[in-house]
Amino acid sequence: MSDTADTQRDPMLGRRSLLRGAALGAAAPLLPAATATASTSKSSASASLRWLGTSGWRIDVDGRTVLFDPYLTRFKTGLFDGAFRADTELSTDPEVVREHIGAPELVLVSHSHWDHLADVPYIAKSTGARVVGTETTYHLLVAFGVDPGQISVVKGGEVLDFDGIIVEVAAGLHSRNKKYAYFAPGTLDTPPAAPPRTIAELPEGDTLAFQVTAGSGGPSAFLMGASDFSERAVQGLRPDLAMVAVPSSTATHHYVPRLLRALGGPGVVVPVHWDNFEKPLSEPPHRDPSMDLDGFLAQVHRESPASRIVVPDYRTVYCADMRPRLQTS
Repeated sequence: MSDTADTQRDPMLGRRSLLRGAALGAAAPLLPAATATASTSKSSASASLRWLGTSGWRIDVDGRTVLFDPYLTRFKTGLFDGAFRADTELSTDPEVVREHIGAPELVLVSHSHWDHLADVPYIAKSTGARVVGTETTYHLLVAFGVDPGQISVVKGGEVLDFDGIIVEVAAGLHSRNKKYAYFAPGTLDTPPAAPPRTIAELPEGDTLAFQVTAGSGGPSAFLMGASDFSERAVQGLRPDLAMVAVPSSTATHHYVPRLLRALGGPGVVVPVHWDNFEKPLSEPPHRDPSMDLDGFLAQVHRESPASRIVVPDYRTVYCADMRPRLQTS
């Protein structure tokens, strides 16, 4: 979840080949989604990507859908109003969720904070999609009534083949606030006695990153749910696209340069988790005031000038190279 909550909570609780040729050769401009040029490449026709806000993504490959951290209900907690309430009750808006998810067969969950997990129980139960996540995610979903047989527990290091969609799992780390802490730490080794009722009852439960290779034509997309990482765990992944969480503090030493070096200078870098995730997806993205998005973009450009930077929006469907396929009003 956003480090904004950590700051307010502390007082209370303490195939490079696909894109490399296009990306190399010149200093890449910043590319806002609204002004990007539409792509017509054949490789882009087999895969599309949609930002679901926060760190969430929908990836469609030849009629098959993969979701990552799909948090769509975006209910109010006071987080962005200066009055954060850890006892905010969990809720899901089925109509809003169904509007965005299609018919997913796979849901990848980075960690178990509410802004990543809250809608996953409904998605799993209503669609039958397989969920891949940590042991904590497993126990929480079981408590919510999800069939245990639907859930795959991973730790990091797994390379899973879902009938041609390859998922590489990397052990990750949760971002930290200016006090080097974060909201709701902890793990579970058994399901809670009752389904969690509030956001504080969803502990982080360890954090994962995923690299998804979307079919034989790519792309490979590195997906983060929090702005920290294990350098050794991601070394050598070499994604075409890197969906990188924007930090709200400098607690993680040289976060951007270390990450981009470890990933080998991705062809495209896409900043995520910089938006106010309590505003509806029907509106344009509102910035999280704790995030220095402009400073992050400048740092990415400085550290990896050959990488193209795409600032996403909610309403654009992107091709495999993160150029818009379709723009809606």
